[in-house]
Amino acid sequence: MTRTITPRVRILVLLFIAVTGALLAGAGPASAHAALTGSDPAQGVVAAKAPTQVSLTFSEKVALNDDSLRVLDPKGKPVQTGGPANVSGTTYAVRLKSGLADGTYTVTYQVVSADSHPVAGAYTFSIGAPSRTVVSGTGPAAGGGVVGGLYAFGRYVSYAGFIVLAGGAAFVLACWRRGAGVRPLQRLVVGGWVALTAATLWLLLLRGAYTGSGKVADVFDLELLGQVLQTKTGAALVSRLLLLAAAALFVAVLFGAYTRRSEGEEKRDLTFGLAVGGVVVAAGLATSWAMAEHASTGLQPGIAMPVDVVHLLAVAAWLGGLTALLTALYRAPAETPVEAAAVQRFSRVAFGSVLALVVTGVYQSWRQLGSWSAFTETRYGQLLLVKIGLVAVLVGIAAVSRRWTGRLTDPAVRTGRTEKDQARKERVAASKATGGKGTGAGSRDTRRAAQLARQRAAVDAAREKRLRDGDPNRFGLRRSVLAEAGVAIVLLAVTTALTQTEPGRTEQEAKAATSTSAGSGTSATSGALTLDMPFDTGGTDGKGVVSIDLDPARVGGNEMHVYVQRPNGRAFDVPEVKVSFTQEAKKIGPLPVNPDHITTGHWSANGVQIPVAGDWKIAVTVRTSDIDQVTVSKNAQIG
Repeated sequence: MTRTITPRVRILVLLFIAVTGALLAGAGPASAHAALTGSDPAQGVVAAKAPTQVSLTFSEKVALNDDSLRVLDPKGKPVQTGGPANVSGTTYAVRLKSGLADGTYTVTYQVVSADSHPVAGAYTFSIGAPSRTVVSGTGPAAGGGVVGGLYAFGRYVSYAGFIVLAGGAAFVLACWRRGAGVRPLQRLVVGGWVALTAATLWLLLLRGAYTGSGKVADVFDLELLGQVLQTKTGAALVSRLLLLAAAALFVAVLFGAYTRRSEGEEKRDLTFGLAVGGVVVAAGLATSWAMAEHASTGLQPGIAMPVDVVHLLAVAAWLGGLTALLTALYRAPAETPVEAAAVQRFSRVAFGSVLALVVTGVYQSWRQLGSWSAFTETRYGQLLLVKIGLVAVLVGIAAVSRRWTGRLTDPAVRTGRTEKDQARKERVAASKATGGKGTGAGSRDTRRAAQLARQRAAVDAAREKRLRDGDPNRFGLRRSVLAEAGVAIVLLAVTTALTQTEPGRTEQEAKAATSTSAGSGTSATSGALTLDMPFDTGGTDGKGVVSIDLDPARVGGNEMHVYVQRPNGRAFDVPEVKVSFTQEAKKIGPLPVNPDHITTGHWSANGVQIPVAGDWKIAVTVRTSDIDQVTVSKNAQIG
């Protein structure tokens, strides 16, 4: 039997290696979950006067250190003074030295987003006139390289370990309590605990280098480790390790004292205690992910975190239980085969898990995407479509498994199998009785009889295993469960990739902000100026992008158009839009402009007077309700 099983197991192992390798090979730097939505000076702008500071605005709050924000002159020398500071909301600034010469300056940033992922990049602006620079136009490869690949692998192993640990234990307690004494199942659950513990320690050591220098040599830097322990992600990993200590005690009782208890009230009480304790520990482990990743930031974190916990527990109950069932079907000894009733109980658990996954998945998709277009226009949406397709395939295969389960539990099938088992037991009893005769002729005859009895027992066990494996219903179930496990491995890989991918909402906001680089300065051909500024008032329908068109962007009268759009690009109305122009260098302004509403999402004003040429600060105040408003601004060269 081992020869027929091994190729299938090899296929699963090779599939795991191929999927993991493909993800790591094509990953490059980890996708950032916070996006740069604005900067002052803006990308590519040519300022007439040297700015006193550089400020960056992100789509969410980020964590910084003294080297997170740097400004380099054309020769590559830093010109910032002191460390960066949070000036307002999600805007961070660093002061610049006075008397900066003309030329092109490079701004580099490397921060950690609120959902624990590193964010890095760079852009340039010029003073007086553009010049050549020795600085590369790309920022640090945060989350990339060898360290990024190792960190991604650790995340995959941690998810897999949790699923096997929690799902395998749930399968034993809820579906097949006799499995607590089955050695292969014990090894499976303990292996899940070991994998999750090792991966957590692995991630904790790699975290400092992953979000910082990206150098393998910094993995064992104790100073970096100390800094990691003070972050939200470090606290989550340490909490996970403490919960794993409790999980070790749970596993020891489940496969120790629990297996030695005989059926009765005492074992029922222990089962209840293990179930309650197991749910608490599993929920705590799931929370260690929710408190530091996607669910902890963005829209409705108070709802998103519990939903994320339920989603992860449902995944563990389904896929972890599926792994335990596959192990039981292939590796359980002949004397303790997995009962059809246990398979049927798992089928009900899996069905409930799928329902929970659908409900929580719909909410998560809405929260992370925000629009139908994000399904096809963002990498997160595309991966989510792949995940939905894999879940659909998995549910289809599970339906086939349910049919095999129904046939296994059919009364006629059970009756026939019971009669065969009874006949087998009678043959075993008869063989033992025959083997026991004439054993008083001496110790040699006694040893001979004992050897014959062991041989007959082995033959009977092998015969029973052949009969069990020859059952077409059980064979069909094993094949369908093996197929489920293969799809589940790929599904886990896609899910891990999703957790490292920038959410669709953020990616679309970043795309809207990138147009600023093209419109942040004066166009040499048309003379028109276009500025795009993302805003967030914090209220209902508070997010969007406001665009300013100024034509011909010169001294004297200009025509101005203001457009307000949702993050998905659709125009929408807000109660009030106000614009002002300020030239701080000559202490002119602010010059207010109140445009007239033309149509949905469109305001206009004619004869907007710009008195002098220079670097103007254009501020737009957007009010989305009676109490929710925000002012965003950009600098641009006019005239």
